Order: sequence, then C-alpha cells, then structure tokens
Amino acid sequence: MQVSDKNVEAPAPVRRLRADHARRVADILRQQIHTGAFADTLPGEQDLAAEHQASRNTVREALALLRDEGLIARVPKVGTKVASRKFDHGLDTLLGLQETLKGHGVVRNEVRAATHISAPPAVARRLALAPGAQVVYIERLRYLADLPLSLDLTYLAPEVGTEVLAHDLERTDIFVLLEEITGQSLGSADLAVEAVSADPHTASTLDTPDGAALLMLERLTRLDDGTPVDLEYIRLRGDRITMRGSLSRSIPEWKVL
Repeated sequence: MQVSDKNVEAPAPVRRLRADHARRVADILRQQIHTGAFADTLPGEQDLAAEHQASRNTVREALALLRDEGLIARVPKVGTKVASRKFDHGLDTLLGLQETLKGHGVVRNEVRAATHISAPPAVARRLALAPGAQVVYIERLRYLADLPLSLDLTYLAPEVGTEVLAHDLERTDIFVLLEEITGQSLGSADLAVEAVSADPHTASTLDTPDGAALLMLERLTRLDDGTPVDLEYIRLRGDRITMRGSLSRSIPEWKVL
C-alpha cells in the first residue's frame, strides 16, 4: 500500500553548530590517525578545510579536540604532528594480549596477586562451580614495553588454575597456558565491553589521570568442550586501545517468513 506524499511538508533544515561540524571532522581524522593514513604530520589547515568542506575555524576546533585527547601536538612553524596512536584489540578472534599485540613490542606482566580464594557466589555461578568453591585468582598489570596498558583480574577454575600458578605468569599469556595444560583449544567466550571512569587507585596503577576513560572488558572463556574455565575483568586504557572487529549481518527471521 502506497502512502501519498501530497501535503507532506519537507522537514525544516536543522541549524548546525560549528561544534557539530568540528566533531564530525575530528571523528574522521581520529580514524585516519589510528590507521596510519598520516605518517607523522597532518595536512595543513587550509587543505583539511577544503577536504572536509569546512571553515578553517571548524578545522581548528576539530584539531583542538584531538589535541585534548593526546593524539596530536600543534608545533609552531612545523604543523600538526601525530603524538600517539592506539593499538587495535580485536573483537572477532579469541586471543591473549601477547597474541593481540604481536609485532608491536614485548608484553610483560607485573603479577600483583596469584593465589587460591573462596569464589564469590557470582564467580562460582559463572564458572559452573559449587557455592564456596575455591578458585585461583590472578591480578596482573600488563605493559607493552614500559607503557601500562591494562589491569587484569582473572578467576580460574581450580584444577587448571592450580597448574597455571606453577608457570611463568610474567611472560606468558594465560590463554596459552590453559591450552597447554588442558590439551584443548579454547573454544568460545562471552564478552561485554563498556566505558568506565578510572578510580584514583586504578588511575595511579595505569598511570592515567583520575576519572580518565577506561574500557572495561568482562570475558568468560570456555574450553573447546564448553567447560567454563576463565572469568576476567580487564580495565584497558582507553587512550591506548581501540576495540575493532568485523561483523556480518544475519537476516532477521521475520524477513525470511
């Protein structure tokens, strides 16, 4: 059934603020910085203004947003330099941090805790354990070279976790150890990612300002036979990590019928 468009008024144009346009420009430039579109220096303001069909004042506002994020530095008589880039953390493959950042440098772990504890009820349920069961708790501050990237809180099923404690936790991903110890591949994981603010203690630990944006990753990992084995709560520096993945669209059932 067609609906007549007679007497349908066109929507009134929305008056856009310069700040809105600056945000759009900043989003595109941010992505280009992270993917290496600019080697070291961004194009000049006039070139950026022409490319984005924006005024130079809009471009300056966009660059100010990126400067405040720590991504660029405005250097007098030199131009706009790339100050830092983020590392990609994939969402479509089950990898440990060493595997994820292979090729970017050496990942090392500062082990802050590695012990048996009585599992909190919520942890026991997620790991399919009896209430009050013992689990292995491991807390690691993880570095890429000398840059702190993440604070990982890990709960492991007791049998495999006890064996994990006997290995080198400073230089080896727990995922690698789980596969070596069990003789199984890791099969699947339930994952949730949200933004949280750094509390003062976490901010100090990760060498980031109080209240800085962190990526909070909660992940329950199972062995290939479906056994839950590893529950993690990982705080990642939002200024150093980008979550990235490839998605495909499935056809909704109502469209098939």
